[in-house]
Amino acid sequence: MTTYTPSDYELLRRRCAHLKDQGWKQATIAQALGLTEGWVSRTLKKYRQEGQAALAWRKPHGPACRLTDEQLAQLVEELNKGAEAHGFPGQIWTRPRVNQVIKKLFGVSYDVSQVGRLLKKLEWSRQKPQPKARQQDLQRVEQWRAERLPELKKSPN
Repeated sequence: MTTYTPSDYELLRRRCAHLKDQGWKQATIAQALGLTEGWVSRTLKKYRQEGQAALAWRKPHGPACRLTDEQLAQLVEELNKGAEAHGFPGQIWTRPRVNQVIKKLFGVSYDVSQVGRLLKKLEWSRQKPQPKARQQDLQRVEQWRAERLPELKKSPN
């Protein structure tokens, strides 16, 4: 089976239109170019409807966003309130947490991998977490190191 690049398909679409304009039949075009009749039919239908613009290669679009612009603005406001305002421990937003907020507010659930794209669209960047918790109580840590850690290090002998 032959594989074509997007520019190859554009050339094939242009050749189909050119041959059709010269009076060729769809079946003959398909046979001459080694294409299916269905592909030629769809190409020529788009050509009749849209003209030369239909023959150019365009990047395929994915599905439309399920949230409106107003809902996206509301989501940003909610995220700016912080994770703790939505009942999560700590101030870190994760994609699953953002997805839960979206589902709670708008009744729409995204795959977690798509939440990252949505956040990028909202111009929220990924942040690398601090290696040490900011809300850590240094006094309790020192107390644990002085009292509990030596007990854990003692050997059973």
